[in-house]
Amino acid sequence: MVISLYFHIPFCQKKCPYCHFFVVPNDDQRRKAFQDALLKEWELRLPLIQEHEVASLYFGGGTPSLAPDVIEAVLEKTTQLKLSPNCEITVEANPEQITPALVKRFKAMGINRLSVGIQSLDEELLKVLGRGHTAQEGIQAVQTIAQGGIENITIDLMDELPHQTLASWENTLDQAVQLPITHLSLYNLTFEKNTVFTKNEKQLRPHLPTPETCSKMLEMACVKLEASALKRYEISAFAKEGYEAIHNTGYWTGRPFLGLGPSAFSFWEGKRFQNVCHLKKYCETLKQNKVPVDFEECLPYPANLHEQLAVHLRLHRGVNLKTFPLPPTAQPILEKLKSEGFVLEAGQQICLTDKGRLFYDTVAEEIILS
Repeated sequence: MVISLYFHIPFCQKKCPYCHFFVVPNDDQRRKAFQDALLKEWELRLPLIQEHEVASLYFGGGTPSLAPDVIEAVLEKTTQLKLSPNCEITVEANPEQITPALVKRFKAMGINRLSVGIQSLDEELLKVLGRGHTAQEGIQAVQTIAQGGIENITIDLMDELPHQTLASWENTLDQAVQLPITHLSLYNLTFEKNTVFTKNEKQLRPHLPTPETCSKMLEMACVKLEASALKRYEISAFAKEGYEAIHNTGYWTGRPFLGLGPSAFSFWEGKRFQNVCHLKKYCETLKQNKVPVDFEECLPYPANLHEQLAVHLRLHRGVNLKTFPLPPTAQPILEKLKSEGFVLEAGQQICLTDKGRLFYDTVAEEIILS
């Protein structure tokens, strides 16, 4: 079996006002306690994973680039695993942490992909987002990584932001495509529970772009990115040929993965589970030689396959019906979606149309709830 591993590194210098992920302040004492606990969780999980081929390792957060010692300690343990020859090892980073010395250290660890949280190349919007870097620092970070010899570089950009205009979005895209990147992920702003943005939603909503402008933003991104050889291969992801994200593609195709660290999700043997979202509880549980799982569910048939089908359709290439175990209950909804112009069936392949990609949330909801 081919699997992936995710490591949640929860440290941040500050929490961005739109962020809903589990993060904690960055300090030496917390990092030491976390590293000890994470290595203990590794020890407990090792029997599950050591006989499987590992396609990807992903260090997310939080801001993993704040904790290179932790990442190094984990990677030293991977000699116990069967890594794929082209195993993708990704670390998320904020631009303000990127230095030539850090890139050199990451490269020496075997990290072959860096994901940089640029979010915007508009100075005023970076302030709205509460980011800790300027547009120029974002640009410089990508250049520093490329100069340091890590060629697989992905950046994140956000659209549908308060005070964002079509002109400012175009300027960000024009600058982004000039960077030495191999992959780009788009995220539209969502108001998540327990964030500063949600607390201030009433004040922010009047400043959001109109739905028409949001549609134009997405269309503009697709045109400009594809013209720069960044092909749209998933609803919100663009990559140069051969640089599609191995780790993320696993999420969309149902590859089993284990998540380690507080709040980390897993999908294993048909079950989904999540670790406790509390650093102290996470550490204390592992001191007792217990896995720190807080939540677990197993969707029954055919709901599990309906969900997998909806997620798999995020990929531009769609779903191969020869290999996907399509349940009979999904056929009527697919026929309905075909008649409405949301999906297209060609031979044994079914995929979203342009209309389907534009209204993916509607498509997914129909499939999952049918």
